[in-house]
Amino acid sequence: MKQTLQLRQGLHLTMTPQLQQAIRLLQLSTLDLQQEVQGVLDSNLMIETEEEGRQRDPPEEAELPVSGPEAGDDAARDPPDEDRELNSGDATLPEELPVDSEWGDIYDSYMPVGSGQRDEHDGDFLAQKSRAETLYDHLIWQLNLTPFSDIDRVIALAILDSINENGYLTTPLDEIRAGLGDPNLELDEMVAVLHRIQAFDPPGVGARDLRECLLLQLRQLPLDTPSRGAALEVCEQHFELLAGQDYGPLKRRAHLEDADLLAVLRLLRSLQPHPGAQVAETEPQYVIPDIFVSRRQGAWHVELNPEATPRLRVNPDYAKLIRRADQSDDNVCLKNHLQEARWFIKSLASRGQTVLRVASKIVELQRGFFEHGPEAMKPLVLRDVAEALEMHESTVSRVTTQKYLHGPRGTFELKYFFSSHVSTANGGECSATAIRALIKKLVAAEPPERPLSDSKLAKILVDQGIQVARRTVAKYRESMAIPPSNERRRLL
Repeated sequence: MKQTLQLRQGLHLTMTPQLQQAIRLLQLSTLDLQQEVQGVLDSNLMIETEEEGRQRDPPEEAELPVSGPEAGDDAARDPPDEDRELNSGDATLPEELPVDSEWGDIYDSYMPVGSGQRDEHDGDFLAQKSRAETLYDHLIWQLNLTPFSDIDRVIALAILDSINENGYLTTPLDEIRAGLGDPNLELDEMVAVLHRIQAFDPPGVGARDLRECLLLQLRQLPLDTPSRGAALEVCEQHFELLAGQDYGPLKRRAHLEDADLLAVLRLLRSLQPHPGAQVAETEPQYVIPDIFVSRRQGAWHVELNPEATPRLRVNPDYAKLIRRADQSDDNVCLKNHLQEARWFIKSLASRGQTVLRVASKIVELQRGFFEHGPEAMKPLVLRDVAEALEMHESTVSRVTTQKYLHGPRGTFELKYFFSSHVSTANGGECSATAIRALIKKLVAAEPPERPLSDSKLAKILVDQGIQVARRTVAKYRESMAIPPSNERRRLL
């Protein structure tokens, strides 16, 4: 084959650094974006927040208050240097200080930041709070207050290490004993230490299963607690029937009347199946909404959250230092920082505009949800919004990921408003989110002694014109963590 040179014309898309930066900012969540902005502020000297600029810039007009007949005298307005040095607020630091001198020797009214008396409502009280206490910390605190021998303390520490956050002992005692590596250690010693731990707070901690957890809590109740004895008998001898909700055989074997069984069930439901949840504190994970939706004068208004993204600007003082014809390293560095700052600010503004456009279109298409609730949700896919805004689906996907909208009905991720559809009897479509809301509403209104099965729920939806199969109802029910009908049956 002969080698030749040919010229061809073609079009192709190049991923410039600016485009890559804009795409990366678009898919960041609010918290990630704030970290990204802080990183840019730390690395680029040309960028500053508007708050920093206002604090640095002097006021446009600043006049000193003057009074009296000698207002025009400069000496009256400007005290002598020695008088100025006596002012505690304007005191200057001497060039040399003795080695053993203290701040109080120079500044009469010096007060370190954060010291002194403060109002109890001043500042953020959450900032003064230490880390959250875990269940393990709570149990260790009780262990240190309980007299144990050296070997028993080692066993207790090994047992505490095997208790999960719900308060259950997840490792068998045989494995714990093998892990300690002491051949002379008897299993009875392990059980004795476990029983002492099971007397710790919260009641039920250290249980190996739900049955033992309920029994531990029942045994710690006062002896005169109504139905305590019957509840102990049910948990000890008939727990399988209780767990399976076989109330007929349970009443016969435990010799209970309907009223007695109702009292036992009421007492058992007052207990805590996860005792560790009463103690373990978790750090709250706050969601910062990107969009605020409100209804004013009969119209829905969509606005960006001004607190989600700080307002940035180019530092004018550093920008004035740039000289066009200067090719020195310092000047080139300033030019590069200025160009990067402008790119970043432009990408940040573009991100806000894109998020606002997509959120406004979602609110427009899902107006029924904001006015009537989830049951009025319409089927919506990314393509619908992309075509309406003349965007690519990937852009809409990036915008709606980890972005949150706050409105009168709560805070929702933008992805929440997209769902598949199910056909209706009249040829229309119904959103899967609306079907879930209907199922949840039907389950909430069902009689507790005769809960609705999946087939019955499907029949009710079909009667309402929604063509849905039983397996689809089961899938939607499981996605909402609703148990099946046999587990929802209650006597009260």
